[in-house]
Amino acid sequence: MRLILLRAWLPAGLVAAWWLASASSTSLYFPPLQTILETLGADWAGPSFAGHLLPSIGKFLAGFLIAAVAGIFLGLVIGMYPALRAAVEPIVQFLRSLPPPVLLPVGLLVFGIGASMNIAIIAFGAVWPTLLNTIDGVRSLDPQLTEMTRSYRLTRAQKIRWVILPNASPQIFAGLRTTLQMAIILIVVSEMVASTNGIGYYVLNSQQTFAVPQTWAGTLVLGALGYLANLVFIRIEGYVLRWQAGLLAITGSGA
Repeated sequence: MRLILLRAWLPAGLVAAWWLASASSTSLYFPPLQTILETLGADWAGPSFAGHLLPSIGKFLAGFLIAAVAGIFLGLVIGMYPALRAAVEPIVQFLRSLPPPVLLPVGLLVFGIGASMNIAIIAFGAVWPTLLNTIDGVRSLDPQLTEMTRSYRLTRAQKIRWVILPNASPQIFAGLRTTLQMAIILIVVSEMVASTNGIGYYVLNSQQTFAVPQTWAGTLVLGALGYLANLVFIRIEGYVLRWQAGLLAITGSGA
């Protein structure tokens, strides 16, 4: 309970300050928080939930999962073979330096307007942190562990499952967290350019029609989506890496 209060007091205080400061606002661009919340309840608890929020969540999850699986798989392969790593490094560094929004015109030509284009932009733009962190995690394997796997004659699959992945998993999850945040950003960017639904489309359409409360409401929905996604990710990370917490506790108690 104390931890909940410790984490909640600042957000609650900021919301209260926003409510009081904007209560008498007559500005077109900064409407009262009460008006924004009423718009949020009217729009996003009704037609916008199925018309915009659910499509955005679906595209976000698809793009993130593709980026995560591709980043981990390719990172394992590239990290395990030094010759392959040296061969593909220039291409990887070139592609990762391309800002994802620059690829929007190419995505429009290849996929057209729709969910496929949004997912492709998310997957391509967000894959790099996971890919590079996985490569570094695989490369950081202690040579003594490598020799141990040879001594025990582990198969390649056993080596990956029981040695490489556990060793690289902290770095992999660090990359996945960055990939998650990039996926949130890219779903909005891609929907603003090439989509007929979604949170990004809703916010852009509201801004273009001077529906300011709707613009603020869409921004709040986007922030809530990012917060909840990060919260779920932290729970999954804690469960998968629970062995690391136990190891650190044992090491600390032994010291």
